[in-house]
Amino acid sequence: QTHFSSIVHMVSGVNKHYLSSVYFKHSYEDWLENNGLNISPFHIRWQTAVFNRAFYSWGRRKARMLYQWFNFGMFFLLGKTLMQTLAQMMADSPTSSSSLSSSSFSSPSSSSSLSSSSSSVHNEQVLQVVVPGINLPVNQLTYFFAAVLISGVVYEIGHGKAAIREQVRFNGFGIFLFIIYPGAFVDLFTTHLQLISPVQQLRIFCAGIWHNFILALLGILALLLLPVILLPFYYTGVGVLITEVSEDSPSIGPIGLFAGDLVTHLQDCPVMNVQDWNECYCISGSTLQQLSFPVRGVYISSL
Repeated sequence: QTHFSSIVHMVSGVNKHYLSSVYFKHSYEDWLENNGLNISPFHIRWQTAVFNRAFYSWGRRKARMLYQWFNFGMFFLLGKTLMQTLAQMMADSPTSSSSLSSSSFSSPSSSSSLSSSSSSVHNEQVLQVVVPGINLPVNQLTYFFAAVLISGVVYEIGHGKAAIREQVRFNGFGIFLFIIYPGAFVDLFTTHLQLISPVQQLRIFCAGIWHNFILALLGILALLLLPVILLPFYYTGVGVLITEVSEDSPSIGPIGLFAGDLVTHLQDCPVMNVQDWNECYCISGSTLQQLSFPVRGVYISSL
């Protein structure tokens, strides 16, 4: 009887442990579902409906202008795709290959130029895979992942706005992390997406790439205007800034030059910019001998 009671206690303990494990599993799954999380090997995904009101506001505001905007993006991308397809067909056509083979008998110089041009065309068709730490410096990873995430968010915002513009139900917006690569996505009602016309579907599918293209143009514009944008935070025309002093330079030392020093004169010669520096440095040999210290091995930047 004692042995039987111990078995009963052991079975009841196993059942309690099993029930607690099942309860914990269901609680964990409910918590993930309530918070829009989905965790799987090498992949974490988060989805929310918090931004739905903002997406609907963007997609319904100035509907006529959005219609023209997405139409322009669709035609632009279709035209670009058609041009690339025709260029690929012309590059791979038998006529071009036969002309290349027939012209290869002309001269060594022409054959070498043809081979170099064909190799350049071949190189343009190769996609470069970015591997952090291999062909992407580790100190650039923050900028790279930030750019990937921003472009992904803008890409999906384009899809979401176009879908709402075409009366497709918008379920939510989310962000995911696949291994170490971040990204974004939008959840659209598939049935609505399948019921609309092919042209409407094409406007939705092209919207993401179109928005990324505009983002790239804005990035290039910001890069070109960066000196003008940052101009209020700097002052110019007051001298040259020492950005680096090489270790073997005679100017290094306790009483020498340091990175961050501002040079306004070389002896009695005023220095306002890099051109003044070069002119003052390239003076007569007798005056160079009178300089208080040599300036070889110094890297400067104009202010």
